[in-house]
Amino acid sequence: MRKVIDLECDLPPDEHGNPRKMEEATHPPGYGDPERLPPLPGHGFSNYARIFTRRTDAESAPATTKHGMSLGDFVALMDRAGVEVGVLRAGNAIIADVLAQYPRRFIGLATISPHDGMRGVRELVRLVQDHGFGALRVSSLYNMVPASDRRYYPLYAKCVELDIPVRIYTNMNYATDRPYDLGHPCHLDQIAMDFPELRIVAGLSGWPWVNEMVALLRRHPNLYCDTASHRPRYFGVPGSGWEQFLQFGNTLLQDKVMVGLSWEAFGIPMEAVVEEYAALPLKDSVVDKWLYGNARRFFRLG
Repeated sequence: MRKVIDLECDLPPDEHGNPRKMEEATHPPGYGDPERLPPLPGHGFSNYARIFTRRTDAESAPATTKHGMSLGDFVALMDRAGVEVGVLRAGNAIIADVLAQYPRRFIGLATISPHDGMRGVRELVRLVQDHGFGALRVSSLYNMVPASDRRYYPLYAKCVELDIPVRIYTNMNYATDRPYDLGHPCHLDQIAMDFPELRIVAGLSGWPWVNEMVALLRRHPNLYCDTASHRPRYFGVPGSGWEQFLQFGNTLLQDKVMVGLSWEAFGIPMEAVVEEYAALPLKDSVVDKWLYGNARRFFRLG
């Protein structure tokens, strides 16, 4: 069985069926506007339902449901797929509770608002030092503040000081109430120039700006990427837009790519996603790097 470190290991609902959601998924971005009218049907984030209606492959093996699953059962699910460590996106309080129970199985991503200034910096320190969080999470998709905005810079500086990496949302979004290019890779270039010691992972790998993502990965030594939310079997399909990613990911950038299984989004078991990575036209040694070795080194595990 191949060993895996999953950079998008989302938590199941609890034993009572209550979802362990990210705060951003349950509240509007920003500080709220009580005078706004109800959203238009199909507008904003609800557009994702239209975009990905046909995403699940009905011919694939049925996915193991996460509903009503205890953390212990979820860890057993990870064990069956060879997932040694999962990187968590969720509310900070939820992650702190999970890390208290399974400190070696998960890496917690601390979500801090760029609007909170030094209060946010102190909260990041508390989460890392008191609760064992292992990285900062930045997602302009939710707060609509691009990752290169100066308001993040105190957080990036503290990441360098604490020797923890940052995972930055880097991808086109389909929410029709905000700019599509909030997650453009160009924002990473400025950050990497200003913080050359900061370890950065471009979450979701920058599609559809794949060629620019590849160029930036070559340009900056401490810039990496992960494949979360993208079905691996399409990376090798001509015309998918991933051609350079697969070409360079098998050669010059083989040490820069990590995986996010995002298995539930595809409606297939974790093991099936791992098998799709193994079936890509990659050298066998490179598959192991993508699935495990690169993330182990990036997060300085062991």
